[in-house]
Amino acid sequence: MEISIDPDSAVPPFEQVRATIAERVNDGSLAIGTKLPTVRALANDLGIAANTAARAYRELEHAGLLETRGRAGTFVSSSGDRTRARAQKAARTYAEVVHGLGLDADEALAIVTAALRSEHA
Repeated sequence: MEISIDPDSAVPPFEQVRATIAERVNDGSLAIGTKLPTVRALANDLGIAANTAARAYRELEHAGLLETRGRAGTFVSSSGDRTRARAQKAARTYAEVVHGLGLDADEALAIVTAALRSEHA
């Protein structure tokens, strides 16, 4: 598995690892059942701390993209990516709140767009 870390990036190394693996799982280049390197092996290959690699794996497990099978290792999960489902649920909740507040769709979209931009600034 080829991952590169940009040490000059404002994006933390764990997020660079997490995003790269997530992208590869979602585009199918890491197939369901693919065994991933151990945390130590990944950290060593990338020149990062083991805790950094472990955090990326933990977040990917939480999102449903990876599963750890004890001593057998970490694998691409067959349960699928729950990230989009969680985002859709949050969007439905937001829409209900916005309707309850009497805001129109354009204003609601402007609010969420501003929030998304501020998260990545």
